[in-house]
Amino acid sequence: VDESDYLAIGAGLGSFFWADLLRISGVRAEKIVGLGLEAEPYARYKRLCLNSQIPLHERLRSNSDSCPDNIWGWPSYALREAWHDFTKGQMKSAFKYLWQVFAEPTFAETYTPRAGNVFDSIDRETKRIGWNQIYRYGRVRVIRKTDDGRYCVAYSRGPGNYAFLVSRYLHLATGYPAIQFLPDLQAYREKYQDFKSVVNAYEAHDHVYEQLEQHGGTVLIRGRGIVASRIVQRIYEARKRNQNIAVLHLMRSPKPQGNKFQNTQRLVKNHYEFQPFNWPKACWGGELRAMLEKATPDERKRLLADWGGTTTADRQDWQQITAQGLSEGWYQITFGEVLDVERDAQNRTITRIREQSFGEMKLLADFIVDATGLDAKVDANPLLADLVKHYNLPVNHLGRLTVANNFELVEMRSDRGQMYAAGAITLGGPYAAVDSFLGLQYAALVAVDGLSAARAPGVQKLNTISSFRQWLKWVLNQSP
Repeated sequence: VDESDYLAIGAGLGSFFWADLLRISGVRAEKIVGLGLEAEPYARYKRLCLNSQIPLHERLRSNSDSCPDNIWGWPSYALREAWHDFTKGQMKSAFKYLWQVFAEPTFAETYTPRAGNVFDSIDRETKRIGWNQIYRYGRVRVIRKTDDGRYCVAYSRGPGNYAFLVSRYLHLATGYPAIQFLPDLQAYREKYQDFKSVVNAYEAHDHVYEQLEQHGGTVLIRGRGIVASRIVQRIYEARKRNQNIAVLHLMRSPKPQGNKFQNTQRLVKNHYEFQPFNWPKACWGGELRAMLEKATPDERKRLLADWGGTTTADRQDWQQITAQGLSEGWYQITFGEVLDVERDAQNRTITRIREQSFGEMKLLADFIVDATGLDAKVDANPLLADLVKHYNLPVNHLGRLTVANNFELVEMRSDRGQMYAAGAITLGGPYAAVDSFLGLQYAALVAVDGLSAARAPGVQKLNTISSFRQWLKWVLNQSP
């Protein structure tokens, strides 16, 4: 049995942001423990990026000032990348990035940072705050309140190697517990034990593109969000090596117009709904954030439905690829409800659909890529499911944890002990952009403010002077 003042369960990006804020607020590294399965806080996120065909040189769907390594957001990623290119004599690209952040989104395409630059910057910050002292390997099994106002966490360090950790302040950021697989595709995989032809975009599936480049073939894509856009781009790149590649994009229904909210409406082209980020920008720190915080549960359900939905980034190159594919015939969009998925004698997939105009149709493809997303419902995570069941915790309309405006799990308060949550497991509550870099930082910020108000040991509320001092330490790469 070990003890710590602060315990972050997950040890991913959500845990890292919380630990980063605690360190900046005066808590020593030895007072914080981060329990998880991978030492790099971005390890799983990076793997999901690479699997969904976002290599390190490609850009993430994130804002210039959403800096995981820097809570102040300055210098932003655009400024850093512009300075890097400027010092290399690449004036055109340097000024392009600066123009983007000045003119976006009306007169220029929104700037987004390269994945590799983001991960490198997090590496720097993990070293600065002493993440190697904070992180411990462990799979958390169960969480229970103790009689003295703390929390006891049981975790395993390997087969037959169990341990306990007791802490007064606990932070839950377990991320997406599972890949979301469409039921008909799951049934196909279970029936045929075929894990090569039918894949999820978030699993390793490079063999699909390797075979297409060598032998050609047809790919059926399910889903029309940003991951689907990236898969189409990857296939477009594969077609430069082999023109005998076709794409069938199956969507449930046409999308003639975008979501509306008050006087605004999202742009739609070729049944894709466009938006720079996965939520309207005012959801992060503007009037929409304040509106959602004040809303009732029923109002939140309606607002999130209006603001959310499946969208993709407003990138000109993606729009050009789609338009080119449609005009050349190698990319086709089909609408219909899937009835079942079978396999023919040549081991090709057969997707039987019901189309409104033509009735039943069969779509033949060599591969099917499920690009419909990830699952973050409480019941998909055994740890959270046990916690909800044991303490009868409320869940919201999306099946996620119900949290207060400062992301505290109020029902888990234990005397002076406090438990907070962050990330996708809290979607449906007071904040929309919970699984973004800036959203995770915001959740960490208000949670640490709550700890400061509760006079948690070592936590000093940041003011103008102390914040500037900490920013200078960040600039000089000094420990907080």
